[in-house]
Amino acid sequence: MTKLDLIFLSRFLVNILSLAVLCYGCYFRISKNAVVAGSFILFGVGVFIITFLLHGVDMSMEFAFGLFAVFTMLRYRTESISIKEMTYLFLVTAIALLTSVGQMSLIELSILNGIICLIAFLIDSSVFVKRYEVQSVCYERIENITPQNQATLIDDLKQRTGLNVVAVDIEHIDFLRDVAQLKVSYLAEKQTKAA
Repeated sequence: MTKLDLIFLSRFLVNILSLAVLCYGCYFRISKNAVVAGSFILFGVGVFIITFLLHGVDMSMEFAFGLFAVFTMLRYRTESISIKEMTYLFLVTAIALLTSVGQMSLIELSILNGIICLIAFLIDSSVFVKRYEVQSVCYERIENITPQNQATLIDDLKQRTGLNVVAVDIEHIDFLRDVAQLKVSYLAEKQTKAA
C-alpha cells in the first residue's frame, strides 16, 4: 500500500519545484500568461498525485502512459491550444510521471528535470535564433501584395506600423473589398536595439 511518507513528500517537492521552474521560468517568461502557467502546475500536481498513489496498487509505467493518453485526448474535446502550449503540457506531464513512478534517485530525478527545463529555456530564448513576433494585419493597398512589390509592401508596413518587419505571408485575399489579410513577422523591439 502506498503511504504518504518522506519518499512521497520529497518526490512531491522535486515535482513542484521542477514544474515551477518549467512553467514560470520558461513558459511564463515568454508568454506572460499566468492563467495557463498556473493551470500547467495544477495539472502536473494532479498527474503526480494520481500516478504516485495508484502506482502502489500494482500498476506500472504502462498505466502512467495510459493516463497521459487519456489527458491528451482531452485536447480534442476542449478549445484548441497552440502547439507551444501543447508541448509544455506534454513536458509537464512527463516531469510529473517521471517524478512519481520513475525508479531513479531524487538527485537523478532533479538532474533530469533540470535538463528538461534547461532545454525548454534555451529553445524559448533567443540564444540560438532571433525571436520573431507575428501579427495579423488587414491591408488595403492590394497592389503591393504581388511578388514583384514585396519590398514595397515591407517598406510600407514598416512605415505604417513602426515595426521592424522582416517577412510577410498572405493569408487571405478579399477581391470584393480590395483587402488582404497578412501575417507579418517582425523582430521584437528588444532584439532590434540589441542588433
